[in-house]
Formats: sequence, C-alpha cells, structure tokens
Amino acid sequence: MAIVLGEPGTGGLGEVVGVLREWQHEGAPMQLHPGDLGWFWRFGAEATAGAVRTWSRDGRILAVGMLDQPDLLRLTIAPDAHRDEELAQQLVEDVAEPERGVLIEGKVNVEAPVSALVQDLLSKEGWKADEPWTPLRRDLTEPVKDPGVRIEVTGPGQAHAWAAVLRASFDGSTFTDGRWHAMAAGLPYADARCLAAYDDRGDAVAVVTVWSAGPGRPGLIEPMGVHREHRRHGYGKAITVAAAAALQELGSSSAIVCTPSSNVGAVATYRSAGFQPLAEVRDKYRDA
Repeated sequence: MAIVLGEPGTGGLGEVVGVLREWQHEGAPMQLHPGDLGWFWRFGAEATAGAVRTWSRDGRILAVGMLDQPDLLRLTIAPDAHRDEELAQQLVEDVAEPERGVLIEGKVNVEAPVSALVQDLLSKEGWKADEPWTPLRRDLTEPVKDPGVRIEVTGPGQAHAWAAVLRASFDGSTFTDGRWHAMAAGLPYADARCLAAYDDRGDAVAVVTVWSAGPGRPGLIEPMGVHREHRRHGYGKAITVAAAAALQELGSSSAIVCTPSSNVGAVATYRSAGFQPLAEVRDKYRDA
C-alpha cells in the first residue's frame, strides 16, 4: 500500500493524540510529544488541526508532523517505522516540495528523531544541521523533594495571573488568559497540569505546564518561565522540581524537556532541578 499524506481535521485530532501517546517510551529519542500538540492548542482546535500532517499506510498512521511555524516541521515516527525506507523517502519528497502543502518555500527546518532514516536521507539531499538543542531528562522512580516554595495548581480562575507571568518570562510573548482557556479545552490537557510558584509576598513568580502521555511513559515540560523581575532567586529550580512532582503524580516514568543549547541559563536551571542532559539534537534545514 502507498503512503498517504493527510490532514486530520479537528475530528481526527483525537486519533493523532492517541498515537503520539503510544509512541512515547523510555529510551526513545527526543520526539514530538502529545504535550507539544497540547501547547499548540492555545491557538484553538482548528489552528491545531491545520498545523498537523499525518503519513499513513493501509489506514495506520506511521508518522505525525506538526508545523510549529510555517517553516518548521516537527516530525515523529512510529517506533517500528524509524527505518522504513518507503516512508522515509515519501517524507523527504513531501517536505522538499512546497506544493505538497507541508512546508513553504524558503529556509525551512525539519525536526525528526535522531534514529530515523529520514535524517540520513535529508543529509544526502543536501539538508544541513542547524543549531544544537539539549534534551534533559529526570527519572521519576524515586520520590521528588519538596520544592521549598508555595506551589499551586492553576485553574480557570487563576488563568489571568498565570498568563501574565508567562508573558513576563519571554520577550515578545503574546500569551493571554484566552489562550490559556483554549489550551485547557484541548484534548491533551486531560493529562496535563499548570502550576505557579509564589514568593513570600504572595505574588506569582514562575509558571510551568506539564503534560503526561499516560502512566509509565515520559511526561513533557512545556513551557516553563520565570518572571523577569524575579530571576536569580531559585524560582526556576523550584517550579521545575514541582513540575517533576506533578508528572510523578500523573504516573509519568520520567520528565523530559528540550531547550536550545545556547540558553545556558535554562540548561543550568534544569540541571539544578535534577535533570540530566542527553546527547544534543539538531534540526535539518534547507536554505532558501
């Protein structure tokens, strides 16, 4: 059977989230997680569906891609299809030709698991390695210590404050409480939790969202931010430890996160919270 490129529509997002959950397992390379779709859901279900692509054979989804940006495809592949030659060749052809509706013209990036054959084929086609990212992982089989600050789970009534801290954590962020509500209405959020850390004055100073992929599977941190006016006080470490504890409560086997290697502050924060860096990963990119 031929490989079929498809768009799931809003009605097919449940199946996509389901297969992404199934594909998460300990020892897997860093890959697209159901939480990545959950975080994208802040733009709404229709926008999320419009950003998702699937590659199927005989009705079975073998690969899922998410257009995190029009020029960035985040791609993952079923564990038993990483070296599937027909699939890899189809993926390369589909990302190379803009008329197929996967990527636009110009400089474009593809993120894919390091063990996947598509990585090798993209290199053969002249795609280059982009800047390195550092995945980090914390095992959750042992108890997680208390973070040392007040932590609260964010619900709809605290969405405005949570959104304000996130905006103050990232330059240029346009996150709003409306986007929080859209994210919380998404399918993946059934296995997620937003947390906020508070200082001694009762002000929210750091926030995080954690995404479970189900019991016994790695859970994802995305995003984590510390208010720019409250940095260098240990709140990044505290909210990250709290994130690990929340994922442990949700049944996750480990907590994973990925950040640009150039963001040495973020890498140091995650390490201080008990995360261990893994081998760096790089997108493949094609010049305009």
